Amino acid sequence: MNHPTFPAYPDPCGFNALLPPRQPKAEARGDITADYVIIGAGYTGLAAARRLAELKPQARIVVIEATEVGEGSSGRNSGFASPRDVPASSSAAELTRAEALNRQTEEGWAWLMAPIEQHNIDCGLQASGRIKAAATDLGAQQVRALEAAVKAAGLPHEVWDRHTLKARIGTSYYQCGLYTEDGYLLDPAALIRGLAETLPGNVTLHENTPLLAMQRQDKWFLETPSARITAPCVIMATNAAIRHFGRLRDRLVTMYTYAALSEPLNAKDAAQFGSMPVWGLLPSHRLGTTVRRFGPDRLLVRSMYAHERPIPAAHVRATLLSCFHRRYPGLAHVGLDQVWGGTTALTMNGAPWWGQVEGGLYTSAGCNGAGIVKGSILGKRLAELVLGQCSQDEVRALWGLANWVAPEPFRSIGFGFIAARERRRAGLEA
Repeated sequence: MNHPTFPAYPDPCGFNALLPPRQPKAEARGDITADYVIIGAGYTGLAAARRLAELKPQARIVVIEATEVGEGSSGRNSGFASPRDVPASSSAAELTRAEALNRQTEEGWAWLMAPIEQHNIDCGLQASGRIKAAATDLGAQQVRALEAAVKAAGLPHEVWDRHTLKARIGTSYYQCGLYTEDGYLLDPAALIRGLAETLPGNVTLHENTPLLAMQRQDKWFLETPSARITAPCVIMATNAAIRHFGRLRDRLVTMYTYAALSEPLNAKDAAQFGSMPVWGLLPSHRLGTTVRRFGPDRLLVRSMYAHERPIPAAHVRATLLSCFHRRYPGLAHVGLDQVWGGTTALTMNGAPWWGQVEGGLYTSAGCNGAGIVKGSILGKRLAELVLGQCSQDEVRALWGLANWVAPEPFRSIGFGFIAARERRRAGLEA
């Protein structure tokens, strides 16, 4: 019997498909009693589990994952991570806010790096810096504004023109780019698999265990296909999928986005990726195309957005192939090896919904496309909130709180209008 998972991906994760097979953890079965249950084995959920286990080493902690680790949204992102983010503008208020957020981000980075180093998790982690590039005049204006913010923050950076970009990353598609030093690239499926395999001893992970229903009496009772789990405290680390269980329906929007890996290239063709052995490029427009070198001989492209519903597979493949070949016309003979989709949860104001939802139920949802380090620190903080070791108000004051989203059909109508306008503005950035 098939049971619902949210979201239900029709295609395997391309990063995960390239990794050696692994044996998933056993499905939850029978009656299970726990002190804490975490729903979702992504970056947020596993960070919360690790922190709970550290602070409560005798506690019984259960993590349930609807699919297999590596196939969920955490394995489907582009693999960008950074211990610091650049400020959004050069205003004094934004610089102050960015510095406060970066103290949290640096803590999240350290929390993420600790198990990687302790357990030698091979996730292809490499220092890359980060390139913010523009293919249009409007995009170039945005890059210049970002340069002013980076200068005001005193961050090391370089401005690259078209010729420099051509030399460094092998394409003259972009007018200019801003390079900053704080940036890493990794294989997100390898990382999330490694984190799941190295959980503390008092954490039990069950895969292929979708949550079917939940209700609270004196405790929480969770129903899965083959188990009934009882616990006084539940952490939902499912991003927008929390809406399918009747919570935060007016705060989150599910967005589908898509990625592809090229076929492996021979040495001559791979030389067209420029002189930098490791690089990642983010578009100046939010609906633009992300590009990164993956290993020595592949290119990743990520593009396309859809509200709530996936895009037909044939259209996705054709569009991503066009994104690849427009940037590297000399590789027009190279096809795509892996193509897949993933979801992220967006909020209207770009802030997460974080904290206690109701008695004994906590969540962090609305990663807004910045899941690895942000998810790690907010998952860690959520565990501390559960145990009364951090302040909900202080965390929300720093990160903000997701505000109200219009109901359907107004939500879809509004998204359609905004998306059409932004696609026109994005132009060649797409």
